[in-house]
Amino acid sequence: MSTNSVILDHDQIQHKIRRIAYQILESNVDEKEIIIAGIEKNGFVFAEKIQATLSDICDATITLCRVKIDKKNPINTITTSLEIKDYENKALVLVDDVLNSGTTLIYGVKHFLDVPLKNFKTAVLVNRNHKKYPVKADFKGISLSTSLQEHVNVTFGKKDAVSLA
Repeated sequence: MSTNSVILDHDQIQHKIRRIAYQILESNVDEKEIIIAGIEKNGFVFAEKIQATLSDICDATITLCRVKIDKKNPINTITTSLEIKDYENKALVLVDDVLNSGTTLIYGVKHFLDVPLKNFKTAVLVNRNHKKYPVKADFKGISLSTSLQEHVNVTFGKKDAVSLA
């Protein structure tokens, strides 16, 4: 029998989003535009929340970018909702909901390394300690030491929650 343990509730997630937004702002204080690139599905939803918060707390233009990665086969072509010229030589933060093995994030990083960027950081809501690749999150909501059998569920909606199953 599997039981879910709520790790973060809605208010705690909102607090983490706000804190990450301020950290992003601090590392890009002189930028006129910051690109928030969210890895599709939950990573993009998390990116939307960060973008909304950043838009409330700073005067910079906060541009949202959707990043499509085949999570089952990340070596496949990665696409973005913006053209390269739209984020070239700008500050960019690559966002995902959970950093587990690091596979999705490392392939996302690889995609953006082919483009000259002014500043490049990563952000995740949940950082787990099961990495296969040498990738880290510059901004993270929470770090969890979990077993490989446990699964982290991030739910965004009316009742935002992070749970462990």
